[in-house]
Amino acid sequence: MTTETTGNNKGFSDSMMLSVSILLSTLILSGTLFWVGSELSNSLTGLEIATTGNSGNTGGTVQTAPSQNPSQAPSQNPASPPQGGTVKMADLLAGASGTDGDPNAPVIIVEFSDFECPFCGRFHDDSGLQIRENYVKTGKVQLVYKDFPLSFHPSAQPSAEAARCAAEQGKFWEMHDKLFENQQALSDSDLKGYAVGIGLNAEQFNSCFDSGKYTSAVEANFSEGSRVGVSGTPSFFIGKRDGTGQIIVGAQPYSNFKSIIDGLLQ
Repeated sequence: MTTETTGNNKGFSDSMMLSVSILLSTLILSGTLFWVGSELSNSLTGLEIATTGNSGNTGGTVQTAPSQNPSQAPSQNPASPPQGGTVKMADLLAGASGTDGDPNAPVIIVEFSDFECPFCGRFHDDSGLQIRENYVKTGKVQLVYKDFPLSFHPSAQPSAEAARCAAEQGKFWEMHDKLFENQQALSDSDLKGYAVGIGLNAEQFNSCFDSGKYTSAVEANFSEGSRVGVSGTPSFFIGKRDGTGQIIVGAQPYSNFKSIIDGLLQ
């Protein structure tokens, strides 16, 4: 009886040890997967992702390059694909929707953005305003805005065209700011209302906007961005005017931009 009881306890003990081992293995695996998932999530924070040419996506975030008739594209010298993750800053200046700051500023920031992208709006409200106040207005940085309208943002393309029509009357940045301040209201009628609100000649603006005058120019910016490695918004190239730029992705905090700009100014 004693031996039988001892044998039963031993069997029970072995069973318990096996159960504990399986539980520990499961917890370790779960923790690893959670960590990987967290790291991936963190790496995508503040970025609207666009993957050109993919199919079979069910999440609604695949970006298809807009159709473009090459004969309609504006004449310019588009930037070449980056070598080692960099691109010449001078090559990114042509075809911009708007620029702000001293055209001879030592540092250039080229922003590829989308007026309907919430992360682009976040950048505008925080880091963007601080960069313009502390570096652009002081002549240290020239800010260059380029269009990268994502296909799953139906108002992004017309908003980009509206900003260019406003630029004809010297008020690109006024329209730029108005659009980011009203990202939930970007219908055609809203855009025309904003034009009047910032003091544009309504007839001239409406004629420009309704004609689709800048459709191909916006599409050309998108194509250029894709060529130089932009895969989501907002994305930035930061570098010295006569040098190459590094790409910064997402609505990064102001301190990150400040650190890079200050390093380039030394």
